[in-house]
Amino acid sequence: MKTFTNIYRVILLGLGVSILTSSCKKNFSEINTNPNTSEFALPQTLLAPSLTKIVTANSSRSQRLTNELMQVTVNMGDGDGKIFRYQILRSEADYLWNSWYVELTNLKDIYKGGEDNQNPSYMAVSLICQSWVYSMLTDTYGNVPFTNSNKGGEGNFTPTFDQQSDIYKGIFQMLEQANTLLSTANVATNAIKGASDPVFGGDRAKWRKFSNALYLRLLMRVSAKAETGAIAKIKEIVDTNAANYPLMAGNEDSAVLRWTGVAPYVSPFASWRDADWYTPKLSSFFVNNLNEWSDPRVARWATVANGEYAGIPSGYAPGQAQEGKSTFPVALMTEPLLGNILNYAELQLILAEAAAKGYVSNKTAQSYYEAGVTSGITFWGYTVPANYLTFEKIKWNDSYSLTQKMSLIHLQKYYALFFTDLQQWFEYRRTGFPQLPKGAGLSNGGVMPARLNYPVYVQAANSQNYLSAVAAQGADLISTQVWWQKP
Repeated sequence: MKTFTNIYRVILLGLGVSILTSSCKKNFSEINTNPNTSEFALPQTLLAPSLTKIVTANSSRSQRLTNELMQVTVNMGDGDGKIFRYQILRSEADYLWNSWYVELTNLKDIYKGGEDNQNPSYMAVSLICQSWVYSMLTDTYGNVPFTNSNKGGEGNFTPTFDQQSDIYKGIFQMLEQANTLLSTANVATNAIKGASDPVFGGDRAKWRKFSNALYLRLLMRVSAKAETGAIAKIKEIVDTNAANYPLMAGNEDSAVLRWTGVAPYVSPFASWRDADWYTPKLSSFFVNNLNEWSDPRVARWATVANGEYAGIPSGYAPGQAQEGKSTFPVALMTEPLLGNILNYAELQLILAEAAAKGYVSNKTAQSYYEAGVTSGITFWGYTVPANYLTFEKIKWNDSYSLTQKMSLIHLQKYYALFFTDLQQWFEYRRTGFPQLPKGAGLSNGGVMPARLNYPVYVQAANSQNYLSAVAAQGADLISTQVWWQKP
């Protein structure tokens, strides 16, 4: 509460200074305008810092939350708040909420800057990034401020919480608008400056492909809700109107903010002590599949322990201390690909699911699946081992039941989503895959947490809207399912 009060004091102080100085600046802008510069905020100055901060936050919580919940790592011990046991302290909620909402203000300013400077390309990029961030917010917390969020400059410090179903409608509208803007904007006069764009270097075509891949990710997430029309839209994007929705064609189109090691594009883990990085041990689930498949990625993701790659069981009961084995290699602390946002392998596995369920027919489920498996390995710079796709526990079989096909697809997607914000967790909550072993020490009734609780300070600072959100969604607990999870 002290921190929150101080934040509001800063805001009020800033408003007071603005009011005080405005009277002193009468005619100042007219007298001191530089005719050689834009009178509007330049979106290119905001894009790179905002993207970097978002991916930094995502990487941080992928390491801390996703990896522990999804049995990538096990931060061993018996103290409170052991996330691998589904013990999530209420204080965990604050970091992502704060990080994402702060950057949404910058993303909205990018849109306004693109509008003011008559550059629809930046408007489109803003809409794509807003869609991405709002989707992570709602998939993490459920109902959140959307329509009236980030309007503190207009005096609204207590925004209402939108229903998740309405948030998804709004996201889809933004992605449609972005696709249209990028398809119609003049290439010569509406460029994205390469230096302002650490993801695609100003390549508008790649932003459009990413936008439509993100669209498919989110349509698939709500595809069980008939009222969304998601299945019909998936078919339109992939089959019936594909020319209007270009998609990634290979790993080169993947959305990745690569950590180059040159400021500001420095991995958030680069400054960690080595000992802090390898304190969490790899889980047996994560390592055993890679071993069984003879998957070359294991050498990039795991250290050798006593002559082998080996993990420990997640969710073990308190008092049953485990002997730590493989960990993440120290080299991963500066790995450029840990800035992954959405890669080609994920897209192909989304399409494999869509084809297996009969949503699309452009290609077979097997062709999409095998492209996803292959690109998941080549993305990391490896060659697919001989006979990899024919290995019994990887190969596609059209005679498999839908459940068996989903098991194949989502186990491969689990690895394609390595260090991709909270996506492994979101997908597990949607599908129940991959099939994670359940340890005896799990809290929350042994059920995977369905959301994070709202930050505690929001309960005090925006209590009326907080209470309305809880009344609509359910108790503010990690066990309360969000809209797309509910039957």
